[in-house]
Formats: sequence, C-alpha cells, structure tokens
Amino acid sequence: MRNGHLFICLFCTQILLAQVARKYANEFLNIGVDAAAFGMGKAVVASSDNVNAIYWNPAGLTALEDLQGSLMHASYFEGIANYDHLALALPVDDRSVLGFSLIRFGVDDILNTTQLIDSEGNIDYNRISLFSAADYALNVAYARQLVAQELSVGINAKIIRRIIGDFADSWGFGLDAALQFERGQWSFGLLLRDLTTTFNTWRIDTAALADIQNSLPGENQSAPESTEISLPKAQLGVARRFALNRDLELLTELDLTLRFSQTNDLISSKILSIDPAFGLQIAYIDRVFLRAGIGNFQRTLAFDGDYQTSVQPNVGLGFHYNGIHIDYALTNIGSVGAALYSNIFSIVVDIGYFRRVK
Repeated sequence: MRNGHLFICLFCTQILLAQVARKYANEFLNIGVDAAAFGMGKAVVASSDNVNAIYWNPAGLTALEDLQGSLMHASYFEGIANYDHLALALPVDDRSVLGFSLIRFGVDDILNTTQLIDSEGNIDYNRISLFSAADYALNVAYARQLVAQELSVGINAKIIRRIIGDFADSWGFGLDAALQFERGQWSFGLLLRDLTTTFNTWRIDTAALADIQNSLPGENQSAPESTEISLPKAQLGVARRFALNRDLELLTELDLTLRFSQTNDLISSKILSIDPAFGLQIAYIDRVFLRAGIGNFQRTLAFDGDYQTSVQPNVGLGFHYNGIHIDYALTNIGSVGAALYSNIFSIVVDIGYFRRVK
C-alpha cells in the first residue's frame, strides 16, 4: 500500500526545483494530437491544414473554408493514463481563421494511502481515498493569410491548468508563433513553441506535503518554489506532394525539432539538440489514406551502462467520406525502444459540409 505514498512523492519532486528553466516542463503538451499526425511520426508542421493545425502549426488554419471540429482519444501506459483532445475552428473572413482546442492528460482513481495508518498504528482501509492527477491546456489560435497568398502566419495562446488532487495545482500561460509557406507541390513550416517561455505558478498544500516528507528514506522533500518555466523550442518542416497517377498521391515530410539545451535527442550539444522525424502518406482518390512515420530518436542508458539509440515507428489508416475524417494510428510498433505502443483514434468533422447539403 505504499504506492500511494510513492506516487504523491514523485509528483511533488517534479516541482521541487521549480522557478528555473526546465528541459521537460509541461511535457504533456509535447505528446501531440490527431491520429493522422501520429501515423506520420508527427512530421506534419509543413503540411498541417485542418482544425488540428491549432496544435501543429496555427498558420495552417488558413486552409479551412468553413467550420470544422475534431475529437481524439488515446490511452497511454496500457490504459493507466487517458489523453483527450477537442478542437473547433472557423473562418472569420476570407483571410483569417480562429480556432479553439482543449487538451486533457490525466491519471484517475489513484489510491491515496497517506492516511492508511491511524494515530495508534492500526491499518484502516476505510481511510484510503482516491484522487486524480490531470493536466489541461486551453488553446486559442488565430491565423491570417498575407497579401502573398502563399504565406500564412499564426499564433496560439495557451492557458495551462495542472491539478494533483488536493496536494498541488498550478496555472500557466504561453505563446506559440508559426509560419507556413506553399510553392507548387512544396510546403514549408516553422513553429516557435513557447516563444515567450511558458510558465506555471504552483500552489502547494504544505500540510499534505508534511504528511509524506519522510515516506522515502533519504528523500526528505522540502517546500518547493512556486514558478516553473519551459524553454522555447523550434520545429522546422518541409513537405512535398507527388501525383503517382490519377488516383494516388504521395505526401512526404521531414521535420526537425530544435531544443536550445542539451537533451537525449539524436543530435545533441550543450547549446542545441535536434530530433528528426519523417512521415509519408499515400492517398487514394482523397478517400483512403495509408500512413507511416518514424521519429522520437533518443539516446537511452542501457542496463550495461552503455548508451543506445531508440526510435519510435508508427503506422496509420484514414478514411474520408462526406465531410467526416476517421483516423487511426498505432504508435511504436513492436514496442521498439523505451516507449510502449498506443492505439490512437481521432475524428475530424467538416461541420460546414453538413450545413451546405441541407
């Protein structure tokens, strides 16, 4: 029954060294959205052109001609965690689009065993309670097509809410900025994520912290600071479309994620780390889609003390009919590397299509 103590300790220690720039703060915002994007290994910064561009590249929203919505659900860690996404976008004039999305990543029904033993040393299972640890992000995006119709710009403001039961909670805010450029069959994208740095201000229940301070021997947690900061990073993408024949079209894209710190990415130095991703999509008469992608190259420490390079392969399928897009992705095929595989489903609905056919 120590799992409850351990889980709470792990969450609390994540914010002990706050008020400094963190390499991996707000990591739930780096998971991504949309099964179609996951199927392409998340290499979609240059080609994203539907409501899910709110996340991948807000500038891509200018491709929308009418109201569009999106839903996604995914289970992680063999169903322990649930990840959900809801989005809506609509044009406000012939050059501008406004979008809204909500992301939730949560672990629910966690056992809280901090009160399992009463003051007399007796175990009382009735003292066990449940709590949830959940992260939320509300995104508000705006995109505009410039005078040169090949170039679009976009911005995304995000409000972050993180809750760990009654033990701790935080509010945060950040901004993303983006560009997308098209010329012929080529597309280029740039996303500056956390452009102004993204911060979280934490409120800690000090009484609850005091109850678990000595739960782990030698790990006596002290009162944490109140502010956590996420460093900016850039994502670059280039995509190319090929008409294979009258019915088949191939889309390929290469993306590079640049972090301005040393990480476990494939290419890493003290000032810059680069994580590449590559994806492709074959479309049959714009109705059936087959996707594959590879990314998340990481240098991981093996049991023998040597570093190994892990990679995450992905595949996906998609169907589009009468304004409804249904997509599925299987990530990390064969459980290659440290991550577990996940099944991801999403749906995009062209709401404007159904208004027009009435």
